[in-house]
Amino acid sequence: MGAVTPIDTDAVPHASSAASGGDAFILEPVAYDGILLAGFGGPEGQDEVIPFLRNVTRGRGIPDERLEDVAHHYRHFGGISPINGQNRALKAALEAELAARSIDLPVYWGNRNWAPYLEDAVAEAAANDDTTLLAFATSAYSSFSSCRQYREDFARVLDGTPYDGVVTIDKIRPFYDHPGFVQTFIEGVHDAVAGFIGDGIPADAVQVLFSTHSIPTADAERSGPRDVDWGEGGAYAAQHRAVAAWVMDRVAQLLPAAASVPWELVYQSRSGPASQPWLEPDVCDVIAELSGRGRQAVVVVPVGFMSDHMEVLWDLDTEAAEAAADAGLRFVRTPTPGVSPAFVSGIVDLIQERLEGRPNEDRTRVASVGGSFDVCRPGCCENVRAGFKRAAAGIAP
Repeated sequence: MGAVTPIDTDAVPHASSAASGGDAFILEPVAYDGILLAGFGGPEGQDEVIPFLRNVTRGRGIPDERLEDVAHHYRHFGGISPINGQNRALKAALEAELAARSIDLPVYWGNRNWAPYLEDAVAEAAANDDTTLLAFATSAYSSFSSCRQYREDFARVLDGTPYDGVVTIDKIRPFYDHPGFVQTFIEGVHDAVAGFIGDGIPADAVQVLFSTHSIPTADAERSGPRDVDWGEGGAYAAQHRAVAAWVMDRVAQLLPAAASVPWELVYQSRSGPASQPWLEPDVCDVIAELSGRGRQAVVVVPVGFMSDHMEVLWDLDTEAAEAAADAGLRFVRTPTPGVSPAFVSGIVDLIQERLEGRPNEDRTRVASVGGSFDVCRPGCCENVRAGFKRAAAGIAP
């Protein structure tokens, strides 16, 4: 995508001194005091479901009766989202990996939408005099909901509080292109395709669908830096397509028969009004068509998800699996990275990049199409509905 022109500015809210100049990549070591594990959050009981969904949709005026349309997904699982348990496991795994590498940094965990909140994590860190924080947001790609919204929440919990001007929060780059994130998808697709072929299904009768969360088309078009022509779907879709292509290439190297397995990128979990365009096609709509294409089996790869979120358990393991059964297809959903050793090690590699000020050319990447900056660029990942709000770890607006 060409050279990135450094911007000489101090308009990076709540940044460390190294990041405050606005350079795309921070090339000097930073003595961080702690890691901020920033999650989405989820309910952990039936009485928490609607209050949680109110938090997720705050400012949009959605009545509770409409929220119940989504709530039944959580109620099916006892009102408990798996996401908090997964973040507890990830926090413990990160602490163990940091200790194994003799990196003495505490991990503070806070969520955007449910307890423990980001405010609680920042307060805990500040009470321990850990005021220079490096955030790891639990989403790999560039878009408003997967990157900028986290950055806006970092600014929100600092602006006008006792921690304003005391605590700084930098952010680890979008990590869709790190091999530690991608490895689980390679292994999952290989095993699923090999299993179907081993059962006598021809390779070209196996369909691989890489699935990610749909977002409004207008937001997708504004994802990533604005001075790059990303093509249809913006940086968000381009990054997913690049990961999917990389996975299929690697699987074909390991299993030559997989070279003839067709694949495509699909979307799931749409939640907007019918009048608003969102990224398509929908995973279940595509599955319904596969028998007509001569397919006998489908491999669904949750490439947009870091762990088994509610969207994976409901939209894929329930709805997509039912769609496959209705279409007479064999179905496998591959694993998410979760707390796999490769992924956890990869996160700590990303932390070390910033601790060391590692040059960009020395950073490990695969399937990269760009947009993976230490400091987000001006106008990156605009929310069309709400416009630009103050956001940490990036140049305004």
